[in-house]
Amino acid sequence: MSLDDLYREIILDHYAHPRNRGKLDPADISVEGANPLCGDELSLSARVEDGVIQEVRFEGRGCSISQASASMMTEEMKGKPLGEARALVEQFKAMMHGQPSTLEGSDLAALQGVRKFPVRVKCATLAWVALDQGVEEFSAGAPSKAHATTEAGE
Repeated sequence: MSLDDLYREIILDHYAHPRNRGKLDPADISVEGANPLCGDELSLSARVEDGVIQEVRFEGRGCSISQASASMMTEEMKGKPLGEARALVEQFKAMMHGQPSTLEGSDLAALQGVRKFPVRVKCATLAWVALDQGVEEFSAGAPSKAHATTEAGE
């Protein structure tokens, strides 16, 4: 099996069997994300305790890349301190734009192939950009439910 085939399997598995699908209520972070170019939409919710993401879930609809990436992102973010979560978002965005990243050896590397199709990079980064905005608002002392609409322009 080639590396491309393995990556394709990882993406399809997360799309067919999404992890952490659902909504948290109550949630400390609640963010709506949209990619108007292809119609991807998602809602992220997270619980934060002592500056650490304890639980994160997503709901939405869209292409296999946006949904698989959201599933993968929720798995990566559980248990991460907020600062580390934001650094992980930056590493993911760097990888998606072809820059050096510490994620090259992780399952997230399965999404690297998407960068061959620049329009699809926005699909892959949608959940990450939305969570980053939610964490930013939460950290800035926004009300217990920070709401934001994010257009994946990253």
